[in-house]
Order: sequence, then structure tokens, then C-alpha cells
Amino acid sequence: MPMDALCLAAVKKETEGAILGARIDKIHQPTRDEILLHIRDRNGNCRLVLTANPSWPRMQLTELPRENPAEPPMFCMLLRKYLSGGKILEVKQPPMERLAELVIEATNEMGDKVTRRLILEAMGRRTNLVLLDGEGRIVDCLKRVDVDITQENARPLLPGMFYKYPPVQPDKLDPSAMTEEDRANLLEKARTDTPADRFLLDHFVGLSPLIAREAAFEAFGEVDAPVGRDPETLLEKVEAILAKVETGEVRPTMLVREGRPVDFSFRPILQYGPATELRFFDTFAALLDAYYQTRETADSVRQKGQDFIKSLTHARDRLVRKMALQEKELAATQNRDQQRIYGDLITANLYRMEKGMKVLRTENYYDPDCAEIDIPLDPLKNPQQNAAKYYKAYTKAKTAQEMLTIQLEKGAAERDYLDSVLDSISRAEGDRDLEEIRQELTETGYLRRKGKGKNQMKRPGSKPMEFRSSAGLRISVGRNNLQNDALTTKQAGKWDYWFHTQKIHGSHVILWTDGGKPDDQSLNEAAALAAWFSQGREGKKIPVDYTPVKFVKKPAGARPGMVIYTTYQTAYVDPDPSLAEKLKKK
Repeated sequence: MPMDALCLAAVKKETEGAILGARIDKIHQPTRDEILLHIRDRNGNCRLVLTANPSWPRMQLTELPRENPAEPPMFCMLLRKYLSGGKILEVKQPPMERLAELVIEATNEMGDKVTRRLILEAMGRRTNLVLLDGEGRIVDCLKRVDVDITQENARPLLPGMFYKYPPVQPDKLDPSAMTEEDRANLLEKARTDTPADRFLLDHFVGLSPLIAREAAFEAFGEVDAPVGRDPETLLEKVEAILAKVETGEVRPTMLVREGRPVDFSFRPILQYGPATELRFFDTFAALLDAYYQTRETADSVRQKGQDFIKSLTHARDRLVRKMALQEKELAATQNRDQQRIYGDLITANLYRMEKGMKVLRTENYYDPDCAEIDIPLDPLKNPQQNAAKYYKAYTKAKTAQEMLTIQLEKGAAERDYLDSVLDSISRAEGDRDLEEIRQELTETGYLRRKGKGKNQMKRPGSKPMEFRSSAGLRISVGRNNLQNDALTTKQAGKWDYWFHTQKIHGSHVILWTDGGKPDDQSLNEAAALAAWFSQGREGKKIPVDYTPVKFVKKPAGARPGMVIYTTYQTAYVDPDPSLAEKLKKK
């Protein structure tokens, strides 16, 4: 869910306890709509993320590493100019608003201390980051909003303008500042059959649908009860929720369904019953890292890899269409023996034929019963030429079968390679992984090589994922085909063990044995990792082949990551993300 005002208030309390009085050491912009502040004080360092992604806007402390682009974006450079070295004086949030404001004491070009503000408006599609000077003027925005925008309730946000908070909704109340008169009016309006959660959303600002349903559930034992049943109790439940947030009685909670995180909140959510698992965290930083890590990675990869995903998909579609035509042509060559038989029968009956005949009727001595057969003839050709025509058609079909079989084998290998690259893209974890895949596609001719400027830095490539088995053996997992090649054909020793899902695209996994015999648990754990880092990660009992590396060979001219192997064993394992996290090398 997008972070609502109450959850943001709880996160704000946790955040300000870690950053007040600290200084901004570094500023990065890992993605188009995310700012990362490295903050330091006497007690240590921390990192604060401000995300203006409309799908999941938020402010949070984080422990997750984030890759930075080779060249910082313009907004990042602007923040470095105005906020680097600044001291965080205050973290503010207007009542019941999805807005967080950092008040920062920095120095200007003359060396004088000035106050600047960095504001996160976490408001759905209008989410934005805004930098203000000491007078409240906009220095710049992450997303500039022009004056001619036609969206409802939108307001212009442009450099040089005085900043104003987003307009409040005049027809709704702040539940944290209700008067007795407001309360009486609400109770009067509540004499309806309107669902209780809808009533709360229609009359209060700052409540999310999740919290509105939870208040209704606490009041009535069901989420769709009419508000008129007991509006007084409903308002008391809302006030109790607000009071706990105000006093800091919160509990970071993730909602998990079928093993997948589906939502989060600042309190336990009971409306879903046993169908939804509640996982509790010590901090909101840990909760939000766990909730958003997979989602953000997938979204970032999807956006940044879109260009070559499109190229690969088109190339694969063309290849599949070409193979379909080749298979049709191959099927047509299956009756070529009939052409040879016609040629033989014409040659055997030359003495009976005359030029100008349209049909030769003769005994078919290839038939056990020597049944008669009619052979079509070209009346413009003599008997020898008709025989030659059928022999030529036979030879052509035979050659076509041989060539088409070879082409289809090559096409199948090419299709498997493209599928393996698409699988690598789906499991990429950042810019470096995508850059290596781009390099691979450039070397194999699927993408054009980009010209490099003199000042363009070459980023170091990523390394294979590293794990440690329960018995202490090292396990390496390739992130892409180039790493798979390097692990299997260059780095691993002949007595190390190689793992790969059977007939399923996935990573090459190496269990390093140092020449010894690995234990069964290490073998099973390496096989489970191979199943998890593959296209079969959503399944059960995935077949994983494993064998010493000496039995794995790379055919001459094969695409990156393509190998053949013999003398192997197969393990059937369940992909387990928790095992991957447990064995991950710190």
C-alpha cells in the first residue's frame, strides 16, 4: 500500500530519533525518483531514503545497498550543492498529511548559515520532492509541475515560486483535531446504512482504506458493517488508533499471504483472519526494506532493461516464426522417396514410353503386390527428361532435409540462448548486472555497440553471488551467462561440483570442494540454490542435475552459458528463498 499519514507519522518518529542533529555527508540518486542521504553523527552513520515513486512513496532509514549511476542526475547535483554538510534540525509532518519535511541548516556560497527545507510529498501520482531556500521559494523539484496542468487539485511547482502546502480537503475532518461540535455532526450523519469503512474515508483525511476497515472490524467484528449500527464505538476505535500512534505504541507489521508480502502497517491487522500471516519487525526500517526490496528491484530491472528486453523478444519471435516455416518445409520433404520411385519406374519402362505421354501406367515393383501405379508425366519432355525431373526433386528434398535439420537444431539452440538471457534479466539485481547482460548481447550481435566518450568511466563488473553451506563449503551462483561461463569453464576445478536445473533455464552453481568429497547436506543446499535461481523458482520438486566439473564441456562456437554434460545425478528439490537468505555470505 502507499504509506498513509498515520504510518508516515510512526516512521517519522523512528527516523527523527536517528537523524536529528546529524549532518548530511553524501547525497546520491540511485534511480530517477529516489534520493539517498548518507548521514553521520558522533554515534555512527545511517542512510535515509526519500522515494518519490508514485507506486510506493515513502521516507525511511535503510540498510540495503543501492547502486549509483556512473553520472549523477541534475537534481542530485543540485542537492549536493545546497545540502552537503548540512545539519538536520527538524523533521516535520503537517497533521494527517502524507508529507515529510526535513529542515536543514546549511551554508551558502558566502559561508553564511542558512535554513533550507527538503519536502517529500507522498501523494500518489502527484508524489514529488521539493527543495526550498530560506525564504520558502522553490529552488527546484524532482518533477516540475507547470501552471497549465489540468489535473484536479494540482498546483504549479516551479523554481522561483513560493511553496505552499497541498490544499486541504474542505469537506473532510482531521480526526486528530475533532471538536465536540464536529463529533456531534458526524454522529448525526452516521445514521445511515453506509459501510463503516466508506463512511470514515468520506469524512476523515489521512486514513487509508486498510486502517478504515480495521477500525470497522474492531468496532463491529466485520469490515462491511453499516456505520449506523454503532457510530459512537466506531469513532472511539479511530481515536484509540490515533492515540497509539501519538504515544508511539506502534508495532511494524508485514502482512504475508501464500509466502508473499502483500501489505504493511504500523499495527497488527486482524481483519483478514488466519488467511494472512502477520510478521513483526523491530523497526520500520527493517520492515520497509523487507517489503520493498523485491518489488523495487523488479521494477528497476523492468524499466532499465526494457530496451533490450524488447530487442530480445522481437528476435525470439522472429526466430520462432522462421523455425515454424522450416518445420513445414521439412515435413514436405518426408515424401521424397516417392519421387525416387517415380524416377526408377520411368527408367525401367523407357521402352514402353513415347514423347507426349501425360501418364505412365505401370507395375510398381517396390510394392509387395506389384500393384499398378499412375505416374504423372510432362508431355513436353521426353522419357529421360521426366525421369531426371523426379530424380532432381528427390535429391533436392534430401538435401533440404539435411540442411533444414541442421538449421532447426541451430534455431533451437538460439531460442534456448535467448530464453536464458531473458531469464537472467528477470533475476538481475541492479545496474551492474544489466550492464553485463548488455555487454553479452552486444558481443553476440543482438544490440549495437555504443560509442564511448573519452571521459566515460567503465564500471567494474558484478561478481557471482556467494553463499556458504551449513558445512562451511563455498557455493557460487552465476548472475548471467558470462558469469556462468567464467565459473564453469575457467574458475572451477575439475573436482568441484556443477549444478543446473534439468531442461529449465537458470544459473550455473558451483560447489567448491577443494578436491574433497562434499557432504550430502551441502549437495542438497547447492541444488536448492540452483532451483531458486532458475525459471522453476515458483514450482515444487524441481529436477537439478549435478556432476563434477570435469564432466561439463562447452561445445566449440556455443553461445555464452551453453554447455553439455555427462555422468550426472539428479536431485529433486523445492526452491527455498529463506535458505538462500540464510546461506548468503555476509
